[in-house]
Amino acid sequence: MHRSGFVNIIGNPNVGKSTLMNAFVGEKLSIITSKAQTTRHRILGIVNGEDFQMILSDTPGIIKPAYELQTSMMDFVKSAFEDADVLLYMVEIGEKALKDEEFFKKIKNSKIPVLLLLNKIDTSDQQVLEEQIQYWQEQLPNVEIHPISALENFNVKEVFERILELLPEGPPYYPKDQLTDKPERFFVNETIREKILLHYKKEIPYSVEVETEEFLEDEDIIRIRSVIMVERDTQKGIIIGHKGSALKKVGVESRKDLQKFFAKQVHIELYVKVNKNWRSNAQQLKRFGYNG
Repeated sequence: MHRSGFVNIIGNPNVGKSTLMNAFVGEKLSIITSKAQTTRHRILGIVNGEDFQMILSDTPGIIKPAYELQTSMMDFVKSAFEDADVLLYMVEIGEKALKDEEFFKKIKNSKIPVLLLLNKIDTSDQQVLEEQIQYWQEQLPNVEIHPISALENFNVKEVFERILELLPEGPPYYPKDQLTDKPERFFVNETIREKILLHYKKEIPYSVEVETEEFLEDEDIIRIRSVIMVERDTQKGIIIGHKGSALKKVGVESRKDLQKFFAKQVHIELYVKVNKNWRSNAQQLKRFGYNG
């Protein structure tokens, strides 16, 4: 008997969705930072076993969209409801509800199994945990509640086993050696974007998109040329930094991570270009993989 199915993770920003997915997959597919809206796309991570294929889907944190890019991000979340065989609704200790009432109703009325994962319990005590479990049982009587710590790997294996039990019988959807549905360039872009999220403040990380124009792989080295898009000239100066020092730092750290990811030597060249108002331009968003 072979089981296979789509397991989609939804929740507010910063509840630990990407950390959980990476713990399940065993690879760093989703970027993780303490800033909100780190994940912009819907990213599949495929976990294969002899008798199962679990297709995990990390989605952007649920927000009320303020501009075109965020609307597109929420479309990825909507699609996660449509094809899920199992839904993982992730909340953290102290949280009361989703930032979008419509999504909350969908969870309440879901016809498919929903596991509510109460994350970050390592930051809490037993009494608070028990109160939280009771609260969520009253809010969502149709869901199974599992306290976890994705960061500390607590109860993660048990949740994984439970998901396996809930997967429907069926053949694999993807080749068994495939790890994700995204191409190599996507992970280059995300790695660079993660470093920008870590090193720049205020609006800068949210005004940035990365496009890899060249990905040339030889036997012993990968040569990469990527462009960092910003919305204004002032942002370009900030990204580059004094005598190019800030951009160099991003390049060095990205190269280290990519060498681990691809298990090969990497040479990376970074450039910065101004692409005015790309976040509100439907054509530009489509080019960067948003808007369907």
